[in-house]
Amino acid sequence: MTDIAIRHKQNPLLSPKDLAPSNENMIIECLLNPGVFEYNGKVGLLVRVAERTIQKKGLLSVPIYNDFGKVEILDFDLNDPKLDASDARVITYDGTDYLTTISHLRLVFSEDGINFKESEMYPSIFGEGEYESYGIEDCRVSKIDDTFYLTYTMVSPNGVGVGLRTTKDWKSFKKEGMIFSPHNKDCAIFDEKINDNYFALHRPSSPQLGGNYIWLADSPDSIHWGNHKCIAKTRAGKFDSKRLGAGAAPIKTAKGWLEIYHGATEDHRYCLGAILLDLKDPSIVIARSEAPIMEPIASYEQTGFFGNVVFTNGHLVDGDTIKMYYGASDEHVCLATFSINQILKTLGQ
Repeated sequence: MTDIAIRHKQNPLLSPKDLAPSNENMIIECLLNPGVFEYNGKVGLLVRVAERTIQKKGLLSVPIYNDFGKVEILDFDLNDPKLDASDARVITYDGTDYLTTISHLRLVFSEDGINFKESEMYPSIFGEGEYESYGIEDCRVSKIDDTFYLTYTMVSPNGVGVGLRTTKDWKSFKKEGMIFSPHNKDCAIFDEKINDNYFALHRPSSPQLGGNYIWLADSPDSIHWGNHKCIAKTRAGKFDSKRLGAGAAPIKTAKGWLEIYHGATEDHRYCLGAILLDLKDPSIVIARSEAPIMEPIASYEQTGFFGNVVFTNGHLVDGDTIKMYYGASDEHVCLATFSINQILKTLGQ
């Protein structure tokens, strides 16, 4: 056992029952890994809320977002031969795929980092337009100067890409559109520039040649990205044998940029590991976890909407302590703490 996470005794901090659906036609199916930030002395979470529609007799109903970020419900006759509902997560009608759940991002705040509440002052963030019609997911939050950068997964029939919105007050947002085209996700922008350039980790996917690897890119303006380099690949027989992806923005330490990432096996068991990157050239990997630093061992991590999952894309750093907010079994939001020095020791640093 290599798990070095200290789980909070009040876990789970948030579950589906703790939030209200976005409208009367929806039911919250699960809460997933939040983006994390500090604002006005409070801890903020940008929780991914996955909802499904209330079903009607004889019909299969699925939600989509329209151009204005409002839910529209499509009803399909269960006896229609053009409907394929064999997969509970993705159905097909007349050659077009639809998700049975749809996600948006919900803002919650806390004075103590444990008890979170919504505020009417801060709106939820919904998918808008053609490339977000099936929702937005898994937001990472980075802060440079006075601006928060929100990178998130855009989902639509066109594929899965990375979107960017920015804000300074969490009330108004500037949409920058898709910054990494399909198929791409798990994008985390570094919290500071290097040589006047923005840097980001991201994960393009190549199902036929290559795989689900972590890449690095840089940008002069946070919108146009290039100089792509593959920095971490899957490893046979290890906890990241099938796929891996970045968590939140890397943490700057004296030893290098410390990135906590998720890795999954062929049977979809998700754990967390760490990668240490060079401070001046983060395409250089100094060290990487041979074993996970966190595994799904708690009951709420092993059983849920999709069990055996710990997944993070948000944390706060206080000295040597990482306060990591994470998703457990694709259903709950939880909290664990790590020692940076202890993680570095597992990397031989």
